[in-house]
Amino acid sequence: MRNNNQPPVGIDAISFYTARYWLDLASLAAARGIDPQKFWVGLGQRKMAVPPPDEDVVTMGASAAERALAHIDRQQIELLLFATESGIDQSKAGGIYIHDLLGLSSRCRVVELKQACYAGTLGLQLTLPFLRENPDKKVLLVTSDVARYGLATPGEASQGCGAVAMVLSANPRILAIDREYGVVTENIMDFWRPNYRDAALVDGKYSSRMYLQILEKTWQQYQEQSQRGFNDHEFYCYHTPVSRLAEKAHSYLNKLAGESAVTEAALMAQVADTLQYSREIGNCYTASLYLGLASLLDHLRLPAAGKRIGFYSYGSSCVAEFFSGVVQPGYQAVLDTAYHQEFLRSRTPLSYEEYEAFYNFAYPTDGQTLTIPRHRTGAFRLAQISEHKRIYENTGAW
Repeated sequence: MRNNNQPPVGIDAISFYTARYWLDLASLAAARGIDPQKFWVGLGQRKMAVPPPDEDVVTMGASAAERALAHIDRQQIELLLFATESGIDQSKAGGIYIHDLLGLSSRCRVVELKQACYAGTLGLQLTLPFLRENPDKKVLLVTSDVARYGLATPGEASQGCGAVAMVLSANPRILAIDREYGVVTENIMDFWRPNYRDAALVDGKYSSRMYLQILEKTWQQYQEQSQRGFNDHEFYCYHTPVSRLAEKAHSYLNKLAGESAVTEAALMAQVADTLQYSREIGNCYTASLYLGLASLLDHLRLPAAGKRIGFYSYGSSCVAEFFSGVVQPGYQAVLDTAYHQEFLRSRTPLSYEEYEAFYNFAYPTDGQTLTIPRHRTGAFRLAQISEHKRIYENTGAW
């Protein structure tokens, strides 16, 4: 039986990090002999974040978490969940490195979660019962990925990278997660990456079609459980491989809900702020949905306390979920807005040639030692690979 006296649980702090280098998609279009409007309008994207050789999912995740934990008692963190589909080891969880870099207590469970772009939402939902039963504890959820499809492939312009770290707790200061959800699992092959490949395989048109079909199924379940309609949500966040797909999904959901009276302008206003960071960064897989939440909260012109947000989390191949949460009073005081926006403004643009050099940088696979050139990174960097071991260092930078 449900205990209605349990406290609300959800997101207490949130921060994101991405590579400090970016490629203008106009440069990519010129190199590929393509009209840049195909990227700017067709995909809804302007820039692509590009990781340098000394940046990976561990360094990005740890840098995001360092910010999210700035005003948190780290001794309260007894669970670290690391969600990624860009894993660096078949056995050891990347979260172990993050745990060490952050100096967390040894009394802390750490595990890595994988199911395409859905794994971050799995981590969130797995955490909620734990927090309801242990309201004095906190959980660190780190989502971090590098979207990589290959040079001159159809998916190249939708690449990107980034991490979002969230501190989850009882009585959260930012977002309380509702109990109701709709979830669907189906075995489809729209996107996958075999162990022997470092770039994903994707059937783009099929994947977009499945994204919309599964949205319909998860929404119907969620609606049946919650008895909420489309207009009971002030804003919507979607998993965002490209911004245009999220916009299409929102129009599609509006039609499913039968809200034909909603104008196109009003409809797009419900998702516009969630997409601003994505247009500057590109796809970051598990982090994408929560980058949208950070973007929404950082860009809202009017206070959103008490407003409900609908979330659609889609993980190709496929597990997907629709859920919701309510923005908490005083949330603005906890946000990292000024840092996020200055960070994006201060990044370094790449020429096409520099982008290609970063992309083609190869790590040793035979146990040899490689000292990795220093580039602009966050608080942490990948310094060396030796005897098949990754060696990280603290840069002291934000």
